[in-house]
Amino acid sequence: MPDNILVAVAWPYANGPFHVGHIAGAYLPADVFARYQRLRGNRVLMVSGSDCHGTPITIAAEREGIAPQDVIRRYHPTFLKTFQTLGISFDLFTQTYTDNHYRVTTDIFLRLLERGYLFKETMVGSYSETLGRFLPDRFVEGTCPNCGYPRARGDQCDSCGHLHDPQDLIAPRSVIDGAPVTFRETEHFFLDLAKLEPQLRAWLDSVDRSYWRPNTLLFTQNWLREGLRGRAITRDLEWGVPVPVDDPTFKDKRIYVWFDAVIGYYSASIEWAQRSGAPDAWKEWWACRPDGSSPARSYYFIGKDNIPFHTIIWPAILIGYGDLALPYDVPANEFLNLEGDKMSTSRNWALWAPEIEDRYQPDAIRYYLIANGPETRDSNWSWADFVQRVNSELVATWGNLANRVISITHRNFGAVPQPGALTDADRQLIAATQQAFEQVTTLLEGVKLRAALQEAMALAQTANQYLSEQEPWKLVKSDQERAATVLFVALRTVDTLKTLFCPFLPFSSQRLHELLGYSGTIAPQPYVEETDAPDGAPRLILTGDYGAGAALWTPSVLAPGQPIQAPMPLFQKLDESIVADELARLHAKVRS
Repeated sequence: MPDNILVAVAWPYANGPFHVGHIAGAYLPADVFARYQRLRGNRVLMVSGSDCHGTPITIAAEREGIAPQDVIRRYHPTFLKTFQTLGISFDLFTQTYTDNHYRVTTDIFLRLLERGYLFKETMVGSYSETLGRFLPDRFVEGTCPNCGYPRARGDQCDSCGHLHDPQDLIAPRSVIDGAPVTFRETEHFFLDLAKLEPQLRAWLDSVDRSYWRPNTLLFTQNWLREGLRGRAITRDLEWGVPVPVDDPTFKDKRIYVWFDAVIGYYSASIEWAQRSGAPDAWKEWWACRPDGSSPARSYYFIGKDNIPFHTIIWPAILIGYGDLALPYDVPANEFLNLEGDKMSTSRNWALWAPEIEDRYQPDAIRYYLIANGPETRDSNWSWADFVQRVNSELVATWGNLANRVISITHRNFGAVPQPGALTDADRQLIAATQQAFEQVTTLLEGVKLRAALQEAMALAQTANQYLSEQEPWKLVKSDQERAATVLFVALRTVDTLKTLFCPFLPFSSQRLHELLGYSGTIAPQPYVEETDAPDGAPRLILTGDYGAGAALWTPSVLAPGQPIQAPMPLFQKLDESIVADELARLHAKVRS
């Protein structure tokens, strides 16, 4: 019986395009995992959307003198184009600026309030004397009291991940005009994390969570070691989900973005169900069974700076609300640097996805970002390394293997040949193929994507060695039966590798599927649809029909006699001059 798998992916602020760190940190790993699970025949729901209420959006709007909705309408479509170009297969990529999300967020707020998990308290808010109003936390910067980083945000330090309040910062200042901020009392609603802590600890201790990544465990344990306390979930804002209480004090306040953004995973699932014509379908991933067990395994793909929100705060909200499935795994990634330096949007030191997605094959970008992914430690995008790995691994190893085997077979047999008696060398490659298939499967189940990709590439290297030793291009002239056997064994390995590479390299795997004489789709791609925003303006979403590739995760069963199509190169070799060209572009952006 297929499993239900929820793939919940971090919600990006709609205030600028993606850079490759965003793609490597959350979206591509989520897609690889979702594609693998679909090939296994499991029922996958992959959801996310643009975070429309984040302070970065209001900062951008304020600086330009436009409405937040205008910022969202500028950048949300760029997300969809990047996802389409790279084949990121969301069942639904939506927005938090929807009637559905506002309704779901309001419901969760009121349920928590009714059950006694919210309380009101006066807190100190950041206030700009020059602007004459309160500032959201992310409008405040200062020196981190934990690590000394000089540009820590008002709610969190990007350097050490420490969460804090703006008044904890050393020398806090406004990001709008750089003026010092003062602090005034203001009343807000708080999530009672202290009250929820016993239930949260019981859930965390209910199973051995050693399968979580070390960074996920460490961040979570550090938070619990310090003890939990109430955390404000409203702010003095003009943009966001209204606070649903009949209290004039909260008329001009809004629900804070960190609270409503995590609810997006749930609200997007409900929106997907409504769009699919089965309004209750979301329950198959979210509604706990009568015995309290989860109906699905839910995986949250995020960057390491968001770990506490997904292992502490979101589970606490779910526990407080009741009857909804808790996270199974939170495979958080570290950061991707650029040419040895941390990416910085303020310095324009970033490799923006729209700048490269049309210059390079999507599978080349996907391959490098997974092969060099920041799974357990920070990694680095280097243009020299990108060119070298694409040429030596993707082109010369895997692409060359597939092209050689298909070319010789098509030219000499036109179809999968009938094999003769197997030799020890044949049996060794067959055994290596089966072993690699099992190992890649195990690694993907554990969300060890980088190691899984390495294992598949290692099998391609083994198959190339087999070809070099057996020399079928000579055998076709001297021993047709032996040539047929070698090519049959090699084709079976290439066919199995096509499946193993499919979650990572969907575009080339689909082409190879067709070259090997198959019909149908093993790597479905997403598409864009139009709907309406709450203000009546057009709103775009990303979705797809991914059932076509289900239940195909098996070693090759390629049959003798199946026609083989004329070969075509799967990958483009990159010229070495690309390195200098791309580095020049990078430095020119910084100078400008």
